[in-house]
Amino acid sequence: MSFEKELEVARKAARVAGEIALRYRTQGVAAEIKADLSPVTVADKECEKAIVATLLEAFPDDGVMGEEGARRDAVNGRMWIIDPIDGTRDFLRGNRLFANLIGLEVDGEVVAGVVNLPALGELYCASRGAGAYREDGTKLQVSSIAAKDQAVVCLSGINSSSWRDRSERIPGWCRGFWSFRSLGGCADAMMVAAGQAEIYLEPKVSPWDMAPLKIVVEEAGGRFFNFDGGSSIYGGNCVCCAPGLEGEARRFLGLA
Repeated sequence: MSFEKELEVARKAARVAGEIALRYRTQGVAAEIKADLSPVTVADKECEKAIVATLLEAFPDDGVMGEEGARRDAVNGRMWIIDPIDGTRDFLRGNRLFANLIGLEVDGEVVAGVVNLPALGELYCASRGAGAYREDGTKLQVSSIAAKDQAVVCLSGINSSSWRDRSERIPGWCRGFWSFRSLGGCADAMMVAAGQAEIYLEPKVSPWDMAPLKIVVEEAGGRFFNFDGGSSIYGGNCVCCAPGLEGEARRFLGLA
């Protein structure tokens, strides 16, 4: 099944959201603190409204699930999963690594997704069976590196308690890699998809953080799995990696 129209609309929605976010970033914006202690701004809420409006105008029978509260049940098994501004902390601090994330789930499987980093001028998209691409049409391909000492590892949430007993092993494990990066989730995953890094580990995430990342990485030839070995955006954590370093990541997590 082709998802060309869905990607076209999702790209449009992501660009609109990106323009809103950049406008608020220039003006300056204050944050509120949500129940989970994460920040939210009027920009997050306005971006989510714009994304939902664009998607439902084109696909009125689809459902939506947004980080900032947008909810609409699907009547056709199709659900748009939205993070209007992924990396609100980066957004607030003037860091350019925030993103607009849109994923489409059909009958429980993520089949299409768009990742827009508006401050960097980079947009990535993918659909099941059709590959992953930058906005300019450049095809994404994960790295062929298979040696740990030649690979780049990216870790997010190093200060998170979600690492549990693994946190003590992180420094020693990372020393064996060619290099280490921690750009903040979405950007790390896109580095893996683009062949610029080999492993990205995220200990605590929500479905809207992962939906488009999963499809982009997989369609670029990469692997996506949870810390328990599953492969779900609802698993609460994730690994994105190049095939040659999958074994290394699984050994660190105790899966191999």
